[in-house]
Amino acid sequence: MNQKPGLVRDYMAKHLVSFSPDMDVLDAIHELVRHRIAGAPVVDEHGDLVGMLSELDCMRVALNAGYYSQRGGPVANYMSKGVETIDADMSIIDLAQKFLESSYRRFPVMKNNRLVGQISRRDVLRALQALAAG
Repeated sequence: MNQKPGLVRDYMAKHLVSFSPDMDVLDAIHELVRHRIAGAPVVDEHGDLVGMLSELDCMRVALNAGYYSQRGGPVANYMSKGVETIDADMSIIDLAQKFLESSYRRFPVMKNNRLVGQISRRDVLRALQALAAG
């Protein structure tokens, strides 16, 4: 029996931790650690996606804060801009292939130009496992 592959929207995280561009990056780092997540979208006051903040983006900030006692500054100064996004209706199989060709660990998920979720490599592995199990 050949099961139809799922869509990104079936496996994405819908309840997201997100940051505003003017939030202090040290507070954002605290939230990443507290929620045990590797990154989060940055949205402006209109709810538009303006960037992503990842562990890697935060590493230098955390090092400077802990070692040199320097304050971080706003998330906007450290986030990745020009973020690549995924459509909620994309096939999970197509997304798995995209992850294989990319160094990204997660993608923001969009529907009608609005942020509706986030999907990670782990989410895709869970989806592929479910598809293999039938």
